[in-house]
Amino acid sequence: MKIAFLSIQILTAIVGCLATLISVPLFFAFRWPAATMWVLKVYISALSFVFVLVGVLTTVVGIFANSVFISLLGLYIVVVYTVHIISVTRPPDGRTGFERAFGFDWMKAILSEQMRYFLSKRTSFLLPSVPKARLEQNICFATFADTDRQLLCDIWQPPEGIRPSGVAYIYLHGSAFYFLDKDYGTRPFFSHLAAQGHVIMDVAYRLAPETDIKGMIHDVKRAIIWMKEHADVYNIDPARIIVSGGSAGAHLALMAAYTCDNPLLTPLELKGKDQSVCAVISLYGPTDLASLYYHTKQELTTRLITGKNKKFERAKSLKWLLKSAGKDYHRLGFDKGFENVGTLAPILGGHPDEYPERYALYSPLFHVHSECPPTLLIHGEHDIMAPVSNARSMYKLLKEVGVPAVLHILPQTDHAFDLILPKISPSTHNALYDVERFIAFMAARNITEEKEQQRANLNLFYIS
Repeated sequence: MKIAFLSIQILTAIVGCLATLISVPLFFAFRWPAATMWVLKVYISALSFVFVLVGVLTTVVGIFANSVFISLLGLYIVVVYTVHIISVTRPPDGRTGFERAFGFDWMKAILSEQMRYFLSKRTSFLLPSVPKARLEQNICFATFADTDRQLLCDIWQPPEGIRPSGVAYIYLHGSAFYFLDKDYGTRPFFSHLAAQGHVIMDVAYRLAPETDIKGMIHDVKRAIIWMKEHADVYNIDPARIIVSGGSAGAHLALMAAYTCDNPLLTPLELKGKDQSVCAVISLYGPTDLASLYYHTKQELTTRLITGKNKKFERAKSLKWLLKSAGKDYHRLGFDKGFENVGTLAPILGGHPDEYPERYALYSPLFHVHSECPPTLLIHGEHDIMAPVSNARSMYKLLKEVGVPAVLHILPQTDHAFDLILPKISPSTHNALYDVERFIAFMAARNITEEKEQQRANLNLFYIS
């Protein structure tokens, strides 16, 4: 019995020391190419609640064993991970939050039926269960006549018995502009939104080297027009389309939303069609490509400099990703190689010092104007890929031109946080809390605007 109890103490001390050690990355903002530390950090953050439980058990064992060391170790674990959870589940700063953008009574506009499956609070251990959505996969939304190449999407419709909200939520996956695909880590997110009556269009846009950034933006606009033309099929309102994305997908969403009338960034077949959306949501999207280039040290990793280190070998740093793909290895584009993943020079034809105007043309930051749709920006303060300064600059510009915008910077949070263990990740739940309310408010806001327009038209009728 004594041997067993001693073994438990030793095992608890080892686990406690390990939990303590791996908490360290939470407090540091890593820089590319520290890909391994980035992934480790995102997983640790997602498992914060689990580590709190580990800390509690360690403390209990320490008390029963009369071990000051084990007890203090457990208390440290509880405190560190609890502080982290509190940090990553904070609401937006009052100066950049929903009240500042939409007024103190903004929540009153949201329909009560929409709130049925809302997260009740920002901090929750587990995403609540929701009715099963209706999913249709691999639907063609565009075909290129010269090659018969089809663009595909998945459509998530509200579960049976859920009243449609009229909102279509078009989502663009993260890709570093080169790889990944629709239906990657987003099912819990989409299930939750579909239960609120929304239709989700999960888009597989073309990637490099098949196309460049202009081609990707064109694909997003094709998706917007297709959804508008199929509004009756999916029971949505063409005036209530929201475009969103993560990382590179967020960049494309912002570009499409802010350049709906720009002929340089619109496919010829869409000329004259209404490409506008009622809102846009960016999850850690880069807004200034030149800034992204230098933040990810591409001036060092994509150029051979005489007398200095050779170009960084990206493939080696991403071996963990290759192993995680499994049967989806080909679908996610992992067979294309990683030499150019995330690099901008190949898809923009050069470096920012060579073509500054080109980098500006494909940067949402340089397309901000007073007619931009309401915007929600969610970004991790420690983002290794897309600099958090991009989100702050974008918010500042939007406010200057009078566009309603919300900025939520999540402390101690890194890139792609919402794709790792989303059912238990505190930061993911916090982001979803914002997203679901933003979408519901946009839906309600459009209904209010439609009623006001109808009243105005009626008044004009009586006056005439």
